[in-house]
Amino acid sequence: MSENIIVLGATGNLGAYTALHLKKCGYNIIACGHRHSDNGFFKDYRIEYFSIDITKAETFSKLPNDNISAVINFAGELPSRYKFSPNKLISTITEGTLNVLEYMRKCGCKKIIFPQTPYDVINHFDGETPLSADLPRTYPKTGDHAIYTIAKNAAVDLIDHYHHEYGFSRFILRFFTIYEYHPNPYHYADFKKRMMPFRMLMDRAAKSLPIEIWGDATKAKEMVYIKDFTSLVEACVKSSLDGGIYNVGNGWQVSLDEQIKGIVSVFSPKENPSKITYAPDKPDPIVNAFDITKTINELGFTPKFSYIEQLQDFKLEMERETFAKLWGKKEDYEDLSTNY
Repeated sequence: MSENIIVLGATGNLGAYTALHLKKCGYNIIACGHRHSDNGFFKDYRIEYFSIDITKAETFSKLPNDNISAVINFAGELPSRYKFSPNKLISTITEGTLNVLEYMRKCGCKKIIFPQTPYDVINHFDGETPLSADLPRTYPKTGDHAIYTIAKNAAVDLIDHYHHEYGFSRFILRFFTIYEYHPNPYHYADFKKRMMPFRMLMDRAAKSLPIEIWGDATKAKEMVYIKDFTSLVEACVKSSLDGGIYNVGNGWQVSLDEQIKGIVSVFSPKENPSKITYAPDKPDPIVNAFDITKTINELGFTPKFSYIEQLQDFKLEMERETFAKLWGKKEDYEDLSTNY
């Protein structure tokens, strides 16, 4: 009998890719999302879909109560997808996680996989030294990620309590942006709607528009691709360890110069590539780095996609529109009022 894996947040970016990957690996996936309907998307992959509101404990009665080997909880509000709503962050992330844990306790499932924000340790970053997995957790005191991080930290504490009290194994995956194709290129940053920077660059490159590289072009950041991330989730499902907190990275970072040149090489027409210029007097780009030694040693994680391979596969996903039945197509999200 194949193992039953529940994926909460299965209609979201991480959840949808994860559900399909684990199904391909031979697991019996039970997909759950807040949406009343998945538009028949999961049925096409022989995956059963349930509409679950994790803020309401009673909705878990819809789900099976036996033979559940793991719950992947990717449900919850995001600061990049909303106009500030702190109550939703607390209810969907903290209270929702408690409901998930209680469902697991009652049905005998003792493995949970949960995503953690890097903002719980970002205050430790000195600009150079990769952040280790087990640094003391904290939170930003201001900004659009403050309450989000508070909610996440509380959820992680609850999970740790159930580990010690009930013997749950827990795999807390901490990551910066996971790069994947979604037809919606917009998000909220500092409470304002704007096109995601990497999507804006891809769009400019596709249109052969000039691209200016700001600040120190040698500064680098983590760029993890969704299909490496889903492989790591698979490693967590397979693991017999008690788990802990694991950083998600590649073991290498991508400089701003490499980022832009890669995007132009993959997305610009070969006969008319975007012209790249440098503006070193402008603000420097974001810099971050994770130490993934623990992730490699305990979970055997080895990223497969180089940066260029990420971009090439991203472009294929954009052309295929694999999730169109679930998310729509890129033209459904066109916003001509947004300039860049």
